[in-house]
Amino acid sequence: MRSSPAAFVSALGPAIVVASVALSTPASAGDASRGKALYEVYCTQCHGLNGKGDGVNAPQLAVKPRNHTDQAEMSARSDADLFKAIKHGGQAVNKSVLMPNWDGSMSDGEIEDVVAYLRELCCQSGQ
Repeated sequence: MRSSPAAFVSALGPAIVVASVALSTPASAGDASRGKALYEVYCTQCHGLNGKGDGVNAPQLAVKPRNHTDQAEMSARSDADLFKAIKHGGQAVNKSVLMPNWDGSMSDGEIEDVVAYLRELCCQSGQ
């Protein structure tokens, strides 16, 4: 006996819903430890070794680099905003034109890793 197409779709309904939810869920957050290594290479010159906006280039910049340890400021920024600023530069999020775009140097996955590190950096105790 053959089942009707409607019965087949009805039987698969829950599986289809679960699959579509899994596919629409964003990828897991980046790896903060990899992000730290990338931050040390690309970001510390302006943002400083501890992320306080006091890197070696900071005194020469007309706009002071962001203090990534400032919880209030950093929590006001979504991960998507941070990602966009890193990938496309500060101007892309109405911030400093001096913040370069890193999309030519880092992959999207690496940028996600830096975002994960920024979240860890801004939320460390004792800040």
